[in-house]
Amino acid sequence: MDILFLLIPLSVVLVFVIGAVFWLALRGGQFDDLESPGLNVVLDDDKPRVVASESETVRDGGESGHRE
Repeated sequence: MDILFLLIPLSVVLVFVIGAVFWLALRGGQFDDLESPGLNVVLDDDKPRVVASESETVRDGGESGHRE
């Protein structure tokens, strides 16, 4: 029975802490856009990137893609 004198106030403090963290997340814009992160995976560009090799970068003087 004596443990209730500790657990009840501790649970009330925990509820207020969780409420404050949730309120800060709301004010910070954490829940503003819930759909875009999921769509970014689907709309990702699947084309492979063209990466210049190191020898072309040194030979071109650091400007890959511009040949004269």
